[in-house]
Amino acid sequence: MKTIAVNGISVRYKVEGSGPWVTLSHSLTCDHTMWDQLAVSLAPTFSVLRYDTRGHGGTSLPNSAPEGAYSFAQLTADLTGLLDALNIGRTHFVGLSMGGMIGQHFALAAPQRLNKLVIANSTSRIPPEAGPLWDERIALARAQGCAGVVEGTLARWFTPGFRAAQPDAVARIAAQIRNTPAAGYIGCASAIRALDITAKIGAIAAPTLVIAGADDPGTPPAMSEVIAATIPGARLEIIPSASHLSCIEQPEIFNQLVADFLKG
Repeated sequence: MKTIAVNGISVRYKVEGSGPWVTLSHSLTCDHTMWDQLAVSLAPTFSVLRYDTRGHGGTSLPNSAPEGAYSFAQLTADLTGLLDALNIGRTHFVGLSMGGMIGQHFALAAPQRLNKLVIANSTSRIPPEAGPLWDERIALARAQGCAGVVEGTLARWFTPGFRAAQPDAVARIAAQIRNTPAAGYIGCASAIRALDITAKIGAIAAPTLVIAGADDPGTPPAMSEVIAATIPGARLEIIPSASHLSCIEQPEIFNQLVADFLKG
């Protein structure tokens, strides 16, 4: 693992493999290790860049996660700044949940730097009726730290069957959630709560694969259907027996979809 100064913060990142660049962007309350299985799958063919989003994992100010609300303009600037610092001109991009939101903004802000785009278990808009839910989560994290959001998050992120059958995998994600700084959670959740770019993503020109989990209550397939219908030429794939972290719950299917799309 390495760190590099980008956009006023220290960004932790990891590079593996060789070939065309592909950048992986994780969900809220996770870090780059969420992508361990996909990185192994892609590294024989691609140079894989993983990084921790602002306020998550090892990316922060020198001693703490940045306080206050973040914005997707800021999170996108973190990404483009990282690419600049590493002299990466163009990259494929794979983002899940919050990472998929960053991917949509990146595709609009820097289309000349994007080859192919994968948006997984994500959305282009948080409906107004979901605003109070995000306010409750932010208040809980402010009061209890991210330990307070672990159980509710796991219930949305994995099917009951997976939680029963794969307790070690669930425990690893639980630890990532618990260890996320409250300021990082609050900052990113504030950006997510305000998300509304459906009207803009029709301008995305990059070849796009949209992946949904059939059993995802947080970003249900209908949200992915909107993205796929709005981005010209986008393809939608719905993974059965998967909730929000489809890359963890159904890694073989997820990794094959991504690899085939990026190689095609």
